[in-house]
Amino acid sequence: MGRKNVEYYRVHKITDLRDMVNQSVERYPNCNAFTIKDSEGNFQGITFTQLKEKMNILGTAFVDLGLKDSFVAVLSENRFEWCLTYLSVVNGVGVIVPLDKELPENEIASLLTRSNSKAIVTSANYLDTIIKIKSSLPGLEYVICMDGIDGKDGCLSLNDLMEKGIRLLEDGDKRYIDAEIDREALSMLIFTSGTTDKSKGVMLSHKNVCHDIMAVSQLIYADTSDSILSILPLHHTYECTAGFLTMVYLGISIGFCEGLRHIAKNLQEYKPTLMMSVPLILETIYSKIIKKAKKEHRYQKFLFGLFIASLLNKLGIDIRRKIFREVHDNLGGNLRIIISGAAALNPKISKALRSMGFNILQGYGLTECSPIVTVNRLEIYNDQSVGLPLAGVEIKIEVPGNDGIGEILVRGDNVMIGYYNNQEATNEVLKDGWLYTGDYGSIDKNGFLYITGRKKNVIVTKNGKNIYPEDIELYLNRSEYIKESLVYGVNKDEEEETLVCAQIVPDIEQITEKTGNTPTKEDILKIIQAEVKKVNKKLSNYKKIKHFDIREEEFDKTTTKKIKRYVELISLNISNLANKFKNK
Repeated sequence: MGRKNVEYYRVHKITDLRDMVNQSVERYPNCNAFTIKDSEGNFQGITFTQLKEKMNILGTAFVDLGLKDSFVAVLSENRFEWCLTYLSVVNGVGVIVPLDKELPENEIASLLTRSNSKAIVTSANYLDTIIKIKSSLPGLEYVICMDGIDGKDGCLSLNDLMEKGIRLLEDGDKRYIDAEIDREALSMLIFTSGTTDKSKGVMLSHKNVCHDIMAVSQLIYADTSDSILSILPLHHTYECTAGFLTMVYLGISIGFCEGLRHIAKNLQEYKPTLMMSVPLILETIYSKIIKKAKKEHRYQKFLFGLFIASLLNKLGIDIRRKIFREVHDNLGGNLRIIISGAAALNPKISKALRSMGFNILQGYGLTECSPIVTVNRLEIYNDQSVGLPLAGVEIKIEVPGNDGIGEILVRGDNVMIGYYNNQEATNEVLKDGWLYTGDYGSIDKNGFLYITGRKKNVIVTKNGKNIYPEDIELYLNRSEYIKESLVYGVNKDEEEETLVCAQIVPDIEQITEKTGNTPTKEDILKIIQAEVKKVNKKLSNYKKIKHFDIREEEFDKTTTKKIKRYVELISLNISNLANKFKNK
């Protein structure tokens, strides 16, 4: 759609996250900030008033432990205690350090050391891991368990701390409540997922995060009648800012998914109106819809429904939810807005889901920007694009080429302070008030941003042409017979052309359906060869895939389902591949 005058919803100003909690209590005192499912399957609400009370109780206990101005890590599955720890730490204690629960022991130990964390709050599921590495971490004084396990190897219980906090407040302890918030100081230390390099510690402030919260809230209308199911890991800034903090700001109740395997069940239980997602989840949902339609011999009817629903909607007649009521019911029945981020979403899928009556808002961001930079609007969108900049955020393209592509630069109050204990890396990306994102892209005449790929991933040919592997991967991944792919370049020698190569993971289930029986290696190769040939027809000569390998196992990924490209490329040993091609 073309660019229109952007209209924003009115929002209330917040100076810091404590101010946010206080204002939410004033606005929505008895509304549920969280909806919690207990071990017996019963649901209970935690109101905004109760949230503030618990935050003050735990924060007071933390200060009494001697954690004032310290780094406090949090590591667990998505749950209320994670959110409570986060808010309690940043609003009067010190610096919160969210950690990825999927990391191996050595990496958790490394991040705890690098962050100088004095305490960690964790759940029973990860307690043994933390206890195991604690002896190698002299700076880690406290291990606090969310699940009431007290005394185990010197661990503290969060419940006991809460009881102590209550007594301290009753005795008039106001050290936490009266603590001043420096909105520009380091308050959140977020380690990047490291898809292209070793993780860096991104330093964020209340000012950074609050700017993003208010800017995102100007784009969608939501109120206390809305609810969200938290699916993506909270340690990731995308889910933390958009799926947690922005919901507290808007008065929206948060429920927690019990794991990716439980999404369908939890959607039925919580019946959310909002959902933060990544492309892989939406692609899985879409794939299941398609498989069901084919299995029931309703695929052509389904395609016709998409066409009619989309056409009538453009004419002002919206019967999308009526036509696709079964799909909506399978996703809880109330889902109206889905925000997709972290990677590129296949435009075909976003268009189809929108035709079914779901409002899809694809955006772009990075941890260094708290994280959201651009988002498509409900009425102003382009499915090929990641949208328009948030209010108060500037973007520009540094030295664009003839194709308009160059490095994306961002400026605004959402941009990080810098990288923790890494001034050299900070100086590389923060220049003259602009953040050099390391992403390549272009901006069209209507202001929409298009992501081409990571600067570090670009394949440069001998004659200076740039090839963006993500573009080719997007074409490959659109095939129903390809589950995922990784594109890279190999130079045979210094004189000859760069060979574009690919690692491809086939979708065996789809291939089996096509062949009618268990496919042989020859069957798989033949089908994938045909798909690569189709893709090559769409590419310029210098971008064509010259060689591909089929692999059985999926790629190593981050918790937001992005391929750890640098890990995979190291394991491929490209220099050996170059010699292999050279000898052919």
